[in-house]
Amino acid sequence: MEVLRRNNVTVSGHLDAPPMVFAHGFGCDQGMWRYVAPAFEQTHRVVLFDQVGAGGSDLSAYDPAKYSRLEGYASDVVEIVQALDLRPVTFVGHSVSAMIGVLAAAERPELFERLVLVGPSPRYVDDVDYRGGFTADEIEELLETMDGNYLGWSAHIAPVIMGVPGRPELASELTSSFCRTDPTIARRFARTTFLSDNRADLSRVQTPSLVVQCRDDVIAPLEVGQYVSERLRDCHLAVLDATGHCPNLSAPDQLVAAMRQYLPAA
Repeated sequence: MEVLRRNNVTVSGHLDAPPMVFAHGFGCDQGMWRYVAPAFEQTHRVVLFDQVGAGGSDLSAYDPAKYSRLEGYASDVVEIVQALDLRPVTFVGHSVSAMIGVLAAAERPELFERLVLVGPSPRYVDDVDYRGGFTADEIEELLETMDGNYLGWSAHIAPVIMGVPGRPELASELTSSFCRTDPTIARRFARTTFLSDNRADLSRVQTPSLVVQCRDDVIAPLEVGQYVSERLRDCHLAVLDATGHCPNLSAPDQLVAAMRQYLPAA
């Protein structure tokens, strides 16, 4: 199907088992789940995909108007679930894809059984009585730097996002992932991501959820994870003894354990 080709969808695991859909974060692709997704192949039908503009997705399908808002990416998630004719899914979203999953579940709750939100942030910019982790000036500087020197920005920001200086190979991998992404699409996606404000959408979600948060995350501080978990209707919060924004790479065993503890036994 066109939808499956557009998003480079891959399916593994048991086809008659409960479906689990993994969605990657900004500047990444489905390969970022390689330490987590296989842990569920014995118990689930595992679905991986690339956001349009990333990995093996169809770059010609990128529509600047559609993808200027996270709702455009959320509609892709809905289309993938429908194209595969999946029963209600467990959606696992990392970083910006956590909020993409929130939007998809709010719009089409019948398609989602559970949400696993890894490092979610409904708003990155600080506001009155809200700490997003960045001032408006810091976000604008980040975006301006990205516009002026995308490759240099990638090399600078990747170690900050990864947050594990003792494992420089992970930061190098993230830098390479950023550099494989089409720079024009990446810059637009960055603006869509870092300027979004989806706090009001949290109350629209009926789907039970798990928020997974690292104890020290510069991109999505612990306060953000607590904020999200307190405003989702039926939500558990799991804090990993890990640092950085990418536990799917830096602490996959902890992430898998938190997910298994939350999910019903298959």
